Amino acid sequence: MIDADFLNSPVPSPVDLPDIDPAGPSRFFNRELSWLGFNWRVLEEAENTAVPLLERLRFLSISATNLDEFYTVRVAGLRELAKAGKTKPAADGLSPAEQLVRINEDARNLMAHQQVVLGDLRRLMLDSGIAILSRDDLGEDDLDYLGDVFLHKVFPVLSPLAIDPAHPFPFIPNLGFSLALQLERKRDRRPLQALLPIPHQIDRFVAVPSVNGQSRFLPLEELLMVHLERLFPGYRATGFCTFRVLRDSDLEVEEEAEDLVREFETALKRRRRGEVVRLKISSGAPAQLKSVIMRELRVEGDEVIEVDGLIGISALSELVLDSRPDLLWPRFAPRVPERVQDHEGDMFAAIRQKDMLLHHPYETFDMVVRFLQQAARDPDVVAIKQTLYRTSKNSPIVEALCEAAEEGKSVTALVELKARFDEAANIQQSRRLERAGAHVVYGFVDWKTHAKISSVVRREGDNLVTYSHFGTGNYHPITARIYTDLSFFTCDAELGRDATRVFNYLSGYAQPERLENLSISPLAMKKDLIRMIGAEAEFARAGRPAQIWAKMNSIIEPDIIDALYEAGQDGVKIDLVVRGICGLRPGIKGLSPNIRVKSIVGRFLEHSRIVCFGNGYGLPSNGARVFFSSADWMGRNLGRRVETLVECKTQTVKDQIVRQIMAANLHDQAQSWVMQPDGRFLRAEVAEGTVPFNCHRFFMENPSLSGRGSAGASDVPRLTHDPQAG
Repeated sequence: MIDADFLNSPVPSPVDLPDIDPAGPSRFFNRELSWLGFNWRVLEEAENTAVPLLERLRFLSISATNLDEFYTVRVAGLRELAKAGKTKPAADGLSPAEQLVRINEDARNLMAHQQVVLGDLRRLMLDSGIAILSRDDLGEDDLDYLGDVFLHKVFPVLSPLAIDPAHPFPFIPNLGFSLALQLERKRDRRPLQALLPIPHQIDRFVAVPSVNGQSRFLPLEELLMVHLERLFPGYRATGFCTFRVLRDSDLEVEEEAEDLVREFETALKRRRRGEVVRLKISSGAPAQLKSVIMRELRVEGDEVIEVDGLIGISALSELVLDSRPDLLWPRFAPRVPERVQDHEGDMFAAIRQKDMLLHHPYETFDMVVRFLQQAARDPDVVAIKQTLYRTSKNSPIVEALCEAAEEGKSVTALVELKARFDEAANIQQSRRLERAGAHVVYGFVDWKTHAKISSVVRREGDNLVTYSHFGTGNYHPITARIYTDLSFFTCDAELGRDATRVFNYLSGYAQPERLENLSISPLAMKKDLIRMIGAEAEFARAGRPAQIWAKMNSIIEPDIIDALYEAGQDGVKIDLVVRGICGLRPGIKGLSPNIRVKSIVGRFLEHSRIVCFGNGYGLPSNGARVFFSSADWMGRNLGRRVETLVECKTQTVKDQIVRQIMAANLHDQAQSWVMQPDGRFLRAEVAEGTVPFNCHRFFMENPSLSGRGSAGASDVPRLTHDPQAG
């Protein structure tokens, strides 16, 4: 078990913020600005000297990728609302137009700081033997080598495009990156404007032969400038710039579509041609060239970002080199649960022994794959049902389902076509499953199916036994290596029946009249959460211990936040670990006096959703109620998606979640940011001379924590209040 002294530390005295009206919209923090705050935290990890150098570069790349998606989806949506004259405010009181002004200011500051961070990292990389070159750095040997690379690996896929009445401005797709040129013919100085789209099929950085052990890379646009005369013989460049386009990438699907797959294929084509929401262009671009680009792309001045530095920072992920392990996180091999090993890899035997909870990535996701592979090959298995929201390109999960269908088992796959940016991949997977003989369904037109459920029906003697898997993350073996998530395996009959009812709901619209040990959205989860939050408030008013611990990616649902405010005012001690968006303001007198919020940003992406209620006993007592979920506390998850909330009733599973996972997250200092009443996040304070506790390192270095899959109490090491533990 653990000592919980540090978890029961007094809540700091609430502050008085007179500008915050406890009954008005100012009690909420803006969703979009909160998300930008999260991306600032990601970027600041790129400045964290405790992080290996190339991992810092990875964080910088992630911050850029995140921002691209934010603009193509969230900002694009706000633009449409503002253009349509919609003035209805968000929960925090800001209209779409007001939000766009504040987003623009903060995002521009973020992008400018990305360039500052890149400059610092380039210098450190150079000191470590990795150089990002310009064409001025190239010697004769380099030019000879690159000439051959250009001719054989780049030139065949390039399409130089003149811009004149006979050659109209070409379509530049979403994320399209191009070189724009002002040229003049050498013999008569006749001007020519041209574009050189840079194909995404080619790596952005070209490896140049090393010198004195130094790894050297040249950006592709620099290589093109070196070889302009091969592309435009007889011309010289008088001016140039690079630019990158982001387009509206949100999909609109007709509700009455007769064939949902075909409708999504059409919508995916529309996505490429969405309106431009942001144009990044290199600073110092020739005025005439810039004017042509803006006019042809139909963008206004406030949608243009001039960049003094590298455009397309997301491509820096190419330079996170496996060949330099000294500049990366130390290698980590996920563990195989001891209980599965004890049963010689037999997942069904391990689950029959006792409910089993796995904590990814510390315990390998291969166990989920093995569960389905074993089901596919087991002659006693008669049926498999599976939800698929996101999965990998060559998914072993899909492979196992296809194998099962081909073996004659009844296989039903719920494939979610509306998984943003994975729509095309999911269409491909659904067709593969259909060819194998599986029943493929797509759930609801209006709602996404985000629940993570796998159900295996096995004949054992004269009975049919249902083995169920519920998860907090996607069935994606690649992301499971870097996302922290929970996988719960059980052969509990009640949960098996509940899983079957949910699948029947998804495949036949048969709304379950009752669920025995499961709550789902959009039917009941929000109502159930508010009821349990209210029950804690009743315990507090009665003078009994009252606590809530919750962990998730985002909290913005207004009714949930108001329920937490009311419970905190009644004396419930509330600790929230919210990685990303948080619309709740903690620590404000008269509003949220007993609420603390923190965010963890570190080596792994915190993705599991957990909520623990003291239930009149306090936490981390055995009497607590413990749940995990596929849902964040957002309007879309609780009102427009099919999600699951699973209660853990096996004591060892409850102990694992409360006394290990939640305790370690709440105790973390090394990767934690503490939310302030004004919405800012500040790094957790660390006492001078102490080593800050790091929950990721703690789980990596303590194999006995969960290695048996829901270890017994005697198997669990003590997590003390000493920050140096682990």
